[in-house]
Amino acid sequence: MGRTVSRSAGTGRFASKATVVRWPGKTTTEHVGEGTGNDRTVNRSASSGRFVTERRAKGDPSGTITQRV
Repeated sequence: MGRTVSRSAGTGRFASKATVVRWPGKTTTEHVGEGTGNDRTVNRSASSGRFVTERRAKGDPSGTITQRV
């Protein structure tokens, strides 16, 4: 079964449950792992965790992460 993770909307880094409670408007919650659709590919910056375009990911493959969500 999948799990839920939270991220800071500003930085893209993982956020604790306490942070989500304190700043609900500045965090986003995602369902990851088994049981999720995994039907969409997204790209993130490896250093910041922020979403990046496919063009950026192709231009900097060592600095980006591609994942299915």
